[in-house]
Amino acid sequence: MTDAIGYERVGDIAVLKAQNPPVNALGLDVRQGLVDGIERAESEGAKAVLIYGDGRTYFAGADIREFGKPPQGPFLPDVCTRIESSPLLVISALHGTALGGGLEIALGSHYRIAVPSARIGLPEVLIGVMPGAGGTQRLPRLIGIDASVDVITSGRQVGAKEALSLGILDRVEEGEPREIGLAYAQELLDQGAPRRAISEMPAPEAVDFDALYDSVLKKGRGLLAPAVAIRGIQACCELPFDEGMKRERELFMELMSTDQRQGMIHAFFSERAVSKLPELKGVEPRALNSLGVIGGGTMGAGIATAALLAGLPVVMLEMTPEAAEAAKGRISGNLQGALKRGKISQEKFDHLTGEALTLATDYDALSDVDLVIEAVFEEMGVKKEVFGKLDAVCKKGAILASNTSYLDVNEIAASTSRPEDVIGLHFFSPAHVMKLLEIVVADKTALDVVATGFELGKRLKKISVRAGVCDGFIGNRILATYRKAADHMVLDGASPYQIDKALTDFGFAMGPFAVADLAGLDIGWAVRKRKRAEGMDPRERDSSYMDKICEAGNFGQKTGKGYYVYEAGKRGGTPNPEVTELIEAERAEKGITPKEFTDEEIVTRYMAAMVNEAAKVVGEGIARRPLDVDMTLLFGYGFPRYRGGPLKWADMQGLDTLLANIKSYAEEDDYFWQPAPLLEQLVAEGRTFDDLNKENS
Repeated sequence: MTDAIGYERVGDIAVLKAQNPPVNALGLDVRQGLVDGIERAESEGAKAVLIYGDGRTYFAGADIREFGKPPQGPFLPDVCTRIESSPLLVISALHGTALGGGLEIALGSHYRIAVPSARIGLPEVLIGVMPGAGGTQRLPRLIGIDASVDVITSGRQVGAKEALSLGILDRVEEGEPREIGLAYAQELLDQGAPRRAISEMPAPEAVDFDALYDSVLKKGRGLLAPAVAIRGIQACCELPFDEGMKRERELFMELMSTDQRQGMIHAFFSERAVSKLPELKGVEPRALNSLGVIGGGTMGAGIATAALLAGLPVVMLEMTPEAAEAAKGRISGNLQGALKRGKISQEKFDHLTGEALTLATDYDALSDVDLVIEAVFEEMGVKKEVFGKLDAVCKKGAILASNTSYLDVNEIAASTSRPEDVIGLHFFSPAHVMKLLEIVVADKTALDVVATGFELGKRLKKISVRAGVCDGFIGNRILATYRKAADHMVLDGASPYQIDKALTDFGFAMGPFAVADLAGLDIGWAVRKRKRAEGMDPRERDSSYMDKICEAGNFGQKTGKGYYVYEAGKRGGTPNPEVTELIEAERAEKGITPKEFTDEEIVTRYMAAMVNEAAKVVGEGIARRPLDVDMTLLFGYGFPRYRGGPLKWADMQGLDTLLANIKSYAEEDDYFWQPAPLLEQLVAEGRTFDDLNKENS
């Protein structure tokens, strides 16, 4: 026996206790301990075995410390088979989570009991693989094809109540896992209950698996793992159990060697690493017990909603009582969604829209809050005026935060007498839904203020990324560049609609022109006017065809017309012929002879622009690490998770190939396509962006 699995006898029941904190991950010692424990129980003449987890959970999944290392036996599929083939009655008592291999261990058991708060699932598709220890072979035999497809291809966690109704669990009961497990095991022994090996159950009738595969692949926008998992379920239905297990393992190993798996694993680890900054080690955040929000529009209301749901009372400041009431209406509408989904109770809803939310029209109401976030109009003069007032009324040590998307946080901070207390907190709309939070650190921002920004992000359940000060920070600066590459392709002959399709086929949630319609075309129009007023470089290729659409009052989805035309009640839009006419007119005016672009050329140029600008952002220190860029694009800009992020994608494509493409584009336009010095350096040294991540981890 290994130390990772404890062993005791309670009458006829051998008790195997997982004791591998913090989450009882299924590392080598745990796997060996389970096999040894079953063999010992059999040799000692026990009649039943109870498996449960010490601490906060049953087996929460694989041991991530083993990722990327050569596998060592006993392998998990063999452990599950050994448990199931035992002549003793094997019962698993679940609490916390039973995920991935953890659920597969439970499915290898003959009976399963859980506490009501337990959650189960097979989340392997979320890291680019599929269940590989019998999940696709046992679960369909237990609950059928439809329910198995849902659980396996979504990777979602299933609550105990639902798991019981599906038939995954045999019983749900309040109590300690050991105690309810022992009582259930004794009850089964007293009843003379039979062993129930799922592998011996009949497989479901086969369905049209080719159609199901295609449907899942389409739904996943090219994500392979859920679709390949369908082939595992197919093997369950069409092959004997042992052969099905072999086929499942073959499919699992095929996915292990894909770029998508590399991308998903990178995303998995980077999501956990992104908020861990060396300079914050040992730095205590400031007190954070109340929040002020200035501006109750869509963004401000979303920020307030997120704060309220995180348990922070909010003071909402607006210019008039009518505007404040309208802001409360938006917040209530957001919370209504949480109420309908069962995330909060009616009592909680009433509290959050009542005593937890204070409406105000006077800055003095913000005098006692710990942190205040302004979400007013994106114009420097307006921001400075707000911060001047905050400087006058907020208590000493209060943090003053701007939700600016582009503007210079140093300049905003300089409008106060306490620049060390000023920080940028760039939320993404809708702020109570979108996971990304850019924490913009100005030159004089105090370290404990930065730590408090990350603490707020944690409490709001955001993916928080540190950004330096520049026009657009990390995300919007890179967006402006790859969006400009798309605009150039439109001038040169591609259509916005071909570009959108090529990029959604690549895996983006939406193409750049559909995104512009969703965000509001007036935003891009304002940026273009600002840049022209500041004086654009004459070498920059400016286009004005969309100005005409905006001048006519068409700003995308919110007005029913933009790049696309939107009809009430219909999902999505249809191409707007007026845009095509305006593009053709501008090409003629500029003497451009349009050329044809293949979808591959579109993706290559678009991604080259994104990676090149991202390399500049990292090289300048705006982002500290390549993974900061990857997480920003994944969580804020719809980048396909299975590609890992733009800089992980670049590593997998080959930086030398990418740099060669950029240099060839520079022959056409050496103003726009200036190669990033960092990219050139990495290629010259034979290094990758991932090497930089490791050096700065």
